[in-house]
Amino acid sequence: MPELPEAETIVRGLRDPLVGARVTGLRVIHSDVLDGDPGTVAESMKTRRITEVTRRGKNIVIHLEPAARLVVNLGMSGRLLHRTSEDPSPPPTHPALVFPLDPEGALIYHDVRRFGRIQLLTPEEYTEWASELGPEPLGAHFTAAALAEALSRSISPVRSWLLDQRKVAGIGNIYANEALHRAGIHPRTPSARIDPPAARRLHRSIRAVLREAVEARGTTLRDYRTAQGWEGSYAPRLRVYGRDGASCPRCPGTVQRIVFGNRSAFLCPRCQPEPR
Repeated sequence: MPELPEAETIVRGLRDPLVGARVTGLRVIHSDVLDGDPGTVAESMKTRRITEVTRRGKNIVIHLEPAARLVVNLGMSGRLLHRTSEDPSPPPTHPALVFPLDPEGALIYHDVRRFGRIQLLTPEEYTEWASELGPEPLGAHFTAAALAEALSRSISPVRSWLLDQRKVAGIGNIYANEALHRAGIHPRTPSARIDPPAARRLHRSIRAVLREAVEARGTTLRDYRTAQGWEGSYAPRLRVYGRDGASCPRCPGTVQRIVFGNRSAFLCPRCQPEPR
């Protein structure tokens, strides 16, 4: 599932072509990705001007005038693509929603598995929805001290804690594993057992890996593409995620895969010893 770096890359790619454009309608091909009545949403989208494109956690937020927010969660295989009539590339093979734009082009939500969700929210609904998510890990409120204090209140394994969007918004399995390896913390470590020095290492590692992944336009393992249809280039730089059996890039150890919480975790047992 696309995480913060992938969502941020898509947002940056959509700002220039979308801001100032006017949505002239909505063509619904597959209504199961859309919250609410398709006809009502389609009618409500007409003539709305796009004023900004931002992100909250893993979600892309398109600001519409008058006040409304189109919130897009890409799910497992969703893509949000901007296309013009002169685009030479093949058209999307699995479009679910098409937003025609004035003066030209269209915003297309493409999703093979259709696990994504699109919501049209009022400002009050958006505020309530956004308040349920944790702090942005690249934001000013996500400090090492705040992370240490929040971890101290939980006995959940730290990898599971990082995946909980109510705790931190935007981190998924790829970057949780990568940050924990950099910090030298075993993914199954109970969160409350991470002392302040380890929390500071984890804080630095989270921010570093997310910033590097944003610069690389995210990680493409299968479905993710940027708003222009490009693959992200961070995959070759992954240290442990998906690399079980490979040599650890930091020590003579070997990367292992374990499963807990119904999710795979990747680690170097030499760099990240399991707590006793």
